[in-house]
Amino acid sequence: MNQLGKVYLVGAGPGDPGLMTLKGKALLECADVVVYDALVSPPVLAMINPEAEQINAGKRKGMHSMSQEEISQLLVEKAQEAAIVVRLKGGDPFIFGRGGEEMEELVAAGIAVEVVPGITSGIAAPAYAGIPLTHRKHSSSVTFVTGHEGAGKYRPAVNWSAIAHGSETIVIYMGLHNLPYIVDKLLEAGLEAQTSVALVRWGTRPEQEELRGTLATIVQQVDEAKFLAPAIVVIGSVVTLHEVLSECRPRS
Repeated sequence: MNQLGKVYLVGAGPGDPGLMTLKGKALLECADVVVYDALVSPPVLAMINPEAEQINAGKRKGMHSMSQEEISQLLVEKAQEAAIVVRLKGGDPFIFGRGGEEMEELVAAGIAVEVVPGITSGIAAPAYAGIPLTHRKHSSSVTFVTGHEGAGKYRPAVNWSAIAHGSETIVIYMGLHNLPYIVDKLLEAGLEAQTSVALVRWGTRPEQEELRGTLATIVQQVDEAKFLAPAIVVIGSVVTLHEVLSECRPRS
């Protein structure tokens, strides 16, 4: 096999271009090919070398432009044609970003590959909403979990009962579509109906917005507000700190 290049799995962060890592930015500026996801923000895309080939491989619910298999094969092909191939993924490649799967495929194909971590939205979005995930008076533990499980997983379902009792703060990625089911499961597991909940949409971007409620009210609030994805869900008493800290949020 004629291999010329190397693939870099680069985390683009949650949207604010100021949160892009220096290493990731440098790779974008010298890349020959960039294969990017749907949630990468326009200001981050603007960092890409204007001479680079840019390929949108974004996958959104109901609008899958490329399958995961097609993306992996594309990366293999491009690494045989170009020196620096960047696979640009929203947030962090290894946090619900399928970066581990893509790296496995590249290693199996004999392609040189390296991961460049990014700031994940599960940390950044709550921070920009004035919600610290840990606080000595509220939470000493955090659980990150996906609310959208793929077919053919290593197990059939998230154990929401274990999640409910596993830590004091729960952060759910891609949880908006299945929120009614998730809320029911957490209530069945024994969480109080008045447990605080916050949803943060387009976290760290200028269009960021939040919706706050409780496990008892949040599903109806989402329907009434027509609150749409992408959004991070935060559950726990740390959400109450939003009232005090939200005015100190960073400005992107």
